[in-house]
Amino acid sequence: MRARLSLKPGQPGTKSLLARYGERLVCVRYRYDTESGNRFKTAELIVGESDWQPAARQIADDAIVSVRVRWEETEVRRRVKLTGGRWDSVGRVWRLRRDRVEELGLEDRIGQGSL
Repeated sequence: MRARLSLKPGQPGTKSLLARYGERLVCVRYRYDTESGNRFKTAELIVGESDWQPAARQIADDAIVSVRVRWEETEVRRRVKLTGGRWDSVGRVWRLRRDRVEELGLEDRIGQGSL
C-alpha cells in the first residue's frame, strides 16, 4: 500500500476530520492498494503530550559532518566555503566541522553520512 497524497489540516479532503479532531489532527493521508483497488483515508493524530529534553550532543565539535546545500543557494555555499567547507563530489555534499555548521545555523542540514 502506497501513500500518494498527504494533506495538512484545513486543505480540501481534511475538513471533516479537522472538525472531528481539531488541534489534534496532524495530517491526512490517502493510501492506495493496487492489489485490491482500494483507497484508504488515514489520519495522524496527537494522542498524548509530555515534557522532553533532547539527548546530549553525540557529535564532537571537531567532527567532520556532511551538509546539504542546494545548487541555487549561492550565498549559503559561499559562507560554507569561507568557514572551511570542502565539496565532496562523490557524496554531493559539503564536508565541514560540526561546530562551524552550528555557527552558520545549518544544523538541520547535517546528513546521515557524518565522518
